[in-house]
This record gives sequence, C-alpha cells and structure tokens, in this order.
Amino acid sequence: MSGYLSLFLVSLSAVFFVVDPIGVVPLFLAMTAGDSPEKVRRTAMRACLVACGMMLFFALFGGVIFKVFGVSLGAFRVAGGILLLITALDMLRARPSETRTTPTEEQEGVVKEDVAIVPLAIPLLSGPGAIATAMVLMAKGETLTSAIPVLAAIILTFVASYFILRASGMIQRVLRQSGVAIVERVMGLILAAIAVQFIADGGKELLR
Repeated sequence: MSGYLSLFLVSLSAVFFVVDPIGVVPLFLAMTAGDSPEKVRRTAMRACLVACGMMLFFALFGGVIFKVFGVSLGAFRVAGGILLLITALDMLRARPSETRTTPTEEQEGVVKEDVAIVPLAIPLLSGPGAIATAMVLMAKGETLTSAIPVLAAIILTFVASYFILRASGMIQRVLRQSGVAIVERVMGLILAAIAVQFIADGGKELLR
C-alpha cells in the first residue's frame, strides 16, 4: 500500500507541475477575454476533458509506441527527463516554455473563436513534456495495478485544472503577476528535481 501511495504522490506532483494550470491562467484570461461566464466555463471544461483524454491515451498505450519505434524504456526516460528539465528551467525563470507553445501560437489563440482544443488542451495543458511524463510514470510500475495511481493522478490533475481555469480571474487578482511568478518558480524547482531523477533512472538502465 505504501508503494502505491508513494507512486501516486510522485505522479501527482510530476503531472500537476508539468501541466502547470496556474501558469496557463494568464493565457486563458487573454484567450477568453470578452466571453460570457458560461462560455468560459464550457471552454475550461472542454480543454480539460480533451487534455485528460490525450494524457490517459498515451499513458495506457505508450508501451505500444515503445515497441513500434524500437525505443528502450531507459532512452525514453532520459529524453523525457531532459524535456521536463527544459520546462522546469523555463518555469524557474518565470517565462512561458516554448516546448509547450510559441508566441505565434499564443497570439493565434487570442484571436481564435474556439480555443478549447488548440491551443489550450493541446499543447498548453497536454504538451510533449506532460505526455512524456505520463508515459515514463506508467513504465515505472511492474504490475497492472500500479497503473491505477498514475491514472488517478492524471484525472485528479485535470479536475483541479478545470476549477483553477474557472476561477482564473480571481486567481489573477489575488496572486497578481508577481505571485504567479513565485508559484511558477517553486513548482519549477520541484519539477527540476523530478526531471533529474528521471534522467538518472534512465541512465542506469542504458548503462545496464
């Protein structure tokens, strides 16, 4: 039981910090400016449902992708760790990570009529780093039941993301830009440690 709890806590920390819904708040506000409260709620709901579906899909079927491309688990852990580390370093500097979205994509999102799927769900909430994290975490388990904590962490992350996006206006008013930057840096520090652990575990497997 303690092993499953430990895996759940590690998974929840890694997934929540790499999805980073608090960091998405300023972009969400810009993209939904002028929308009615009902439309904002629907946009947040659709974005979180699509992103959660993407993450669950890759978590469940990531092993098949390993086999199709002939990629070892160790190599994927190192690659996923490096991608996470890049994201974490951007978070520590409190700037948007270009592994998730580029300034051009952000600008297009502001003028789009429907932003729920692109760019909110993909790539802002379920970008390459988040998908790689889900696949690596699923690969850590040795039994079928060990997948449950990881899947539960993904679902819980997007439930929390939905409520954070719905309350984005209030969060922005309370934290302000400086507060959001502080939270980003703390989350980035923890994410950097998780990324280094991924790289170390993958490196051990490759050396073996």
